[in-house]
Amino acid sequence: MALSFKQQCSFVIKLGEMLHRYGTPAFRLEAHLKTVAAYLDLDGYFLVSPTTLTYCLWVQGAPDEDVYNYSMRVKPGDLDLNSLAQTDILVSELVAGRCSLEEARLGLREIEDTGSPYSVLVTLFAYMLLGGAFAMLMRGSWNDVLWAAVLSLLVYGLVAWSGKSDRVSSMLEPLAATVISVIAVGITHMDAGINQPLIVLASIIVFIPGLSMAMGFRELAARELISGTARIMDSLMVLFKLYFGTVLGVAVGVLLWGEPLPVDDYHVPLWTAWPAVLLLAGGLSVVFKARLIDAPWGVASGILAYSVSTLVTNEWGSTLGGFLGAFAVGAYANLFARWRDLPAALVTLPGIVVLVPGSKVYVGLDDAISNKQILTIDNVGVQSFLLFMSLIAGLVFASAVVEPRKSL
Repeated sequence: MALSFKQQCSFVIKLGEMLHRYGTPAFRLEAHLKTVAAYLDLDGYFLVSPTTLTYCLWVQGAPDEDVYNYSMRVKPGDLDLNSLAQTDILVSELVAGRCSLEEARLGLREIEDTGSPYSVLVTLFAYMLLGGAFAMLMRGSWNDVLWAAVLSLLVYGLVAWSGKSDRVSSMLEPLAATVISVIAVGITHMDAGINQPLIVLASIIVFIPGLSMAMGFRELAARELISGTARIMDSLMVLFKLYFGTVLGVAVGVLLWGEPLPVDDYHVPLWTAWPAVLLLAGGLSVVFKARLIDAPWGVASGILAYSVSTLVTNEWGSTLGGFLGAFAVGAYANLFARWRDLPAALVTLPGIVVLVPGSKVYVGLDDAISNKQILTIDNVGVQSFLLFMSLIAGLVFASAVVEPRKSL
């Protein structure tokens, strides 16, 4: 039985809501909805922002007869690469004629009810890997790596709690930063010489909105001014909340334990950066809920990004290194999308997150306010801005050289 015009519109609306929830950028989501609407013999326009979705749909060739307008309030999406891949596969089946629109509607509901492909224990281990690997990548001491991994387990506990409590969810970032900072100050008196600011940053690295900020700049580059501006401002507010939580936590920690002890000069060897990137990319695949079949490609993207960026940076500087690293990831992702007929985002995001200077923005914020250096980075604010711009330029050039064949 043929579905009515409003039922067709309902499918497009539900599809847009789900893809937005899974972290799809505005310019890709609008293009994808346009493609799906055209398959259903519909035409229209879409306005996507991090907190609103607006649809205007009509039957192709008859814009004056019956126009369907719909607006909805939504929350900023979280990355869920598993659901994103399943949704894309379902839409591909629909467009290829291998399932009906009614079956696709039911399929969307099934995907919506799908949880993470990984168990709680695996996700817990992934958080531990993220904290420890980032501390290793920033060349802390082995004790810094250990404590960052341990405190990341506590961060996961707070994340799991926030999923069951709206009150905790609304204050998750500053709460996590405060709790971790209080404990980290105490740890400095148990394990003298550890880098307390570094282990705090490594423990809360999952909250640092570097990727979200990069997506905002990418949307601005695509002339999605409303969505891009809103996403960047939201990212900045998350950074401020994290920094405030850290300052508050350190103040409470000093009252409880006393001033942190001086930091040792010991660092992990340079070669540890490579296994750190491998562990970081693996942990991100779990946190982003990538399917097990897609995870190795995401890990390879992270290694590719770091390899190209590091080799070029050593020769020609960090700006060109970031540009070519992002270009390599973008080209690789578009080739992956062509070969596997899946969204390029499945491998773009794990690769780009290795390059985004979100932690440098946090460090720059701390340097500007406290005049203390967490990490030895000169002109961190300027470096961060240039790196963001070089990453966006690399992705744009990659799409120009290796044209993506999918709208997602």
